[in-house]
Formats: sequence, C-alpha cells, structure tokens
Amino acid sequence: MLFLPQLTVSAAELPEVLMKKVLLIGAIVVGVLLVVLAILPFVIPVDRFRPMVEKQISDALGRDVKLGKLSLSVWTGSLAAENLSISDDPRFSSAPFLKARELKVGVEWKPLLFDRAVRVTGLTIVKPEVLLLQDAAGRWNFSSIGGSERPKKSNTKNKSAAPDLVVQKLTLSGGRLTLGKKGVAKKSVYDNVDVEASGVSFSSSFPVKVSTGLPGGGSFALEGRVGPVNQSDASLTPVDAKITIRGFDLGASGVLDASAGFGGKMDLDAQVKSQNGEAQTRGNMKLTKLLLVAGGSPSSIPAEADFSTRSDLRRNTGVLNPSSLRIGKAEAHIGGTYDSRGEDTVVNMKFDAQDMPAKDLAAFLPALAVNLPKGAALESGLLSGNLEIKGPTDRLLTSGAVNLVNAKITGFDLGSKLAMLSSFTGIKTGSDVVIEKMTSGIQMNPSGIRAENFNMIVTGLGALTGAGTVDAKNNLNFKMLATIPGKPAPAPAAGAAPATAPPPSSAAAAPQKSGGFGDMLGGLLGQASQSGQPAPGGQSASAKGSSDHRIPFLIQGTASNPKFLPDVGAMGSDLLKSVFGGGKKQQQ
Repeated sequence: MLFLPQLTVSAAELPEVLMKKVLLIGAIVVGVLLVVLAILPFVIPVDRFRPMVEKQISDALGRDVKLGKLSLSVWTGSLAAENLSISDDPRFSSAPFLKARELKVGVEWKPLLFDRAVRVTGLTIVKPEVLLLQDAAGRWNFSSIGGSERPKKSNTKNKSAAPDLVVQKLTLSGGRLTLGKKGVAKKSVYDNVDVEASGVSFSSSFPVKVSTGLPGGGSFALEGRVGPVNQSDASLTPVDAKITIRGFDLGASGVLDASAGFGGKMDLDAQVKSQNGEAQTRGNMKLTKLLLVAGGSPSSIPAEADFSTRSDLRRNTGVLNPSSLRIGKAEAHIGGTYDSRGEDTVVNMKFDAQDMPAKDLAAFLPALAVNLPKGAALESGLLSGNLEIKGPTDRLLTSGAVNLVNAKITGFDLGSKLAMLSSFTGIKTGSDVVIEKMTSGIQMNPSGIRAENFNMIVTGLGALTGAGTVDAKNNLNFKMLATIPGKPAPAPAAGAAPATAPPPSSAAAAPQKSGGFGDMLGGLLGQASQSGQPAPGGQSASAKGSSDHRIPFLIQGTASNPKFLPDVGAMGSDLLKSVFGGGKKQQQ
C-alpha cells in the first residue's frame, strides 16, 4: 500500500495555487497547439488540393488557371502557390493575361481539416503582371472574363451564368500593368499597382480601392464600388467611384509629344459613374508647366478647368460637354468630341473666349510660343478668340481668329526699333506700346505658329499689317507693311498754280540728321508722293489729300529680341511701279 504525504493548503494560499495550475495547464495546451500547427503542413498533403483550387478559380473567370506547388501556411491561415498564370483571350494574345510570383489563398479551416474540402475566403496576388489590350472595335481582352463568351465544356448546363464565387477579400500588391492596343507596339506601363476589394462577387456590387504609379511620375487612385459584373462584357461593368490623379506627366505619358519638347503636369479630381456602357464624368483639372507649341517655354501660371464628359464605352468615343477653362481671372469655354478607337486619341474641339483680361494671360502665353520682347510686359487689354482644335492629342492643329483691344505693352520702345521708319517720319512711341486693336487669323501646330491677315493699330504709329511665322526655334519671319498717317495736304488757293515737284537736287541738298538708308528712302518716297505717284504699296498721297506713308518691312530675329528690317525688295518693286508705271500713264 502506497502512502502519499498529505498536502495541506491554507485558505490564503488556495487562490495562488489554483492560478499556478491554470497557467500550467494553459501553457501545456499552447505548447500542444504549437506542435500541431508545426506538423500540420506535413500531415495534410495540401498540394493535392491544387486541381480543386485551379478549377474553382477557372470556373469563376472562364480562363485557364495554372498554379505552382501548394503549401500550407498555418501562421497566415492560407494556402500558398509558388506561381500563378491566367490565360488571355486567344483572340488577343497567347501570352498570359496575368502572371504572378505568388498566390495566397485564404481558406476555411474546419472544412479543410475535417472534410478535406477547400472553401476559398480570400485571394492575395503578389507582384502580378497584367496585360490589358484593346482591339480596333473597342473590345478589351478582359471583356470575356466571367461572362458568356468564355470557353465551356459540353456538359456544362448553364452557359450564361458564371459561378457566383464570393471572395471575402481580394488583394493585388506591387503589380505592373501594361496597357495598349492590339497589334500596336506602343504600350504604357504602370508600376506599383495595388488593388483591395472585399465581398467580391459576380452578382453584386462591391467596394474597391485601386492605386498605381503613372508613366513618368505621378499617382492614380480610384475608390468606390464596382459591379455586378456584366456577363456579356466585363469592361462594361458598372462603376461608381472617385478618381484622384496627382502629378500626371503629359509628355512622358505620350498625351503630348515629349520628343518635341512638349509637356506639363496634371492634377485631377473627378467622379465617374458608368451604367449600360455609358460613363459620365464630372470634375476639376489643374494643368501646370504647360508647353503646347514648339519654340515656347513652360507656363508659370496654372490653367484650371471644370469639366464634364459623356463616353460611349462600346464605341470608345465621347463628348466633352461645354466646360470652363480659367487662367487667373481670364475664362474661356471649350467643348467637342474625342475618339479613342485608333492608335491615338483624336479630338475635335471648339474654343471660345470673350474679353479675357490680357494681363492674367501674360504668364501663360509662353506655353503657346507667344513671347514678349525681353523686358516687356503686357499690362492691360482684352483678348478674345474663336478657335478650332483638331487632330491627335500629340499633334494638335489649332486654327481660328483672335483679337486684342485696348492693350498696353510696357518696357518696349517700338519707335526706336522701327528706326528705318522713324528716320524719315519722326515717329516717337516712347517706352510703351499702346495697341488700340489687333486682329489676326492663326494656325498653331507642334512646329510653330502662322499668323495671317495680321492687322494692328498702334497709337502714335499707325497701322501694321502682314503675315508671318514663328518656328520651332522661336525664330520670327514676318513680312509687314506700315501705314504711317501724315498731315493732310493743304488745298491750293483759288487761281494759284498747282504745286510742282522740286528738282531732285533740292531734295539731295536738304541734309537730314539721321542720314544713311533712311534718308535715301525718305527722299525717294518723298519724290514719288510729291510727284503725284502712289507711295510704295499704296495710293497716291495727293489723290487722298494726305501725306500717308506705306512702308514695307520685315520682322526677323526671335520673339524675345525682334529685328525690324527694311523690305528692300518690296520697296524697290513698288517704287519702280510708282515712278515708271505712272510715267507711262501720263504719256498716254
């Protein structure tokens, strides 16, 4: 018979002893569980469930899905596959639509341990690479995912509905998205793509968050709801979400032609809602450091737009509803259509601006290759324009008419620049240029600007008319005509003999202070007008009863340092016509 010593515990010590025993039992249980968890991956041959997992995902997507070796991660409560590959629509590519280094599959433990069944609760795709392609008809390579067009086996009873696999949480992390057109080499690549969605189902809407880096820098974020999935075309699935874009590089992304030096940054906040293949978007856009015409320089002031669009997702076309564009206090309106069915997005827009404060536009004009001379500033005026903007977004052609009234440019002495004119007319404009009115037809494209039917009236000078170009290197090439008003010729007294032209020697004998080409030109023009013949490029001064001068000249150099030169060819041609042509008429 075994005798054990009797243990006695006082009432005061009892709680402490019981607590020690509870802690001891708890420690033993935890230890056993740790051992079980450690050996579970070896006890349960989870790789044998790989065909089952592949089938569940394949049936839901309507695409062939291949997984690498499955392993059990007890610490994360998921199955892990070394590789993942989802096939593409064979009409687009034989390469995978999606491939990833690792797939983690969340499962319910009870069915896995006791029934050897896999019930998927979550999917985490690590570093996926996704290829999105669109064909000429506007259809995407993901349009058939989960829908009626996916390949089916002959014994499938329901050919129109996708299995309603519900995933409590879907995550894509650190992905890369390649976006392009079928058969076109040019592609856009988006890195650091992250997607989070919960309650994912084909038959109902679910919340989703998407974020990604943008080509050349910047970020894109979408947050809202998606679904239910359109069974005939997944790309037409309803979306109701907020879009946020920051620092989108218009040049690096290909929206503008970066090779020609064009560029700019865009920030955007918008709400998009799509239903039945039509999307409505409304929001605000801010454009900074824009450069739209070769020869210009980035704008130092932003342009902001409140816009709304209506897009046909089936045809890949859309309408920009009348929207406002603001630069400082200056406001214009723009609207039209766009078409993204081809390799490039092609636009057809109307731009209308009335009485915009010119001073507010001054800092933006360099983006359009409209540069003022060095040291000059546009202090006042009202600018209006009606323009058409057409073509691919990276090769836009803008044409129409602009006009400027009551403008003042400070820090630029136009009179001194026009020395070849002031030498015989005595023009003095001072250090400021006052423009009463300026009108011109313009054409802008990536190579520069062409002005036609240019007409500007300058206080103290007269009218300047002509045409010319500003090329991609900001070089000026303008052929102009200045009409300088003079004092009306006095009427001869009654019975007085008509005035006769002085002999050539008298003109030569009268010395002029300025000298040089200006004196010679002034003398020749004076002889022509005083003899009753038309001045070069215009009508006879005596016929008009005035002494207006019409002088052709050239503007060359650059916009920041323009050079005003006499148009010797036009002057000589007009002078010969006025002298010899007039003499022939008199002989007749």
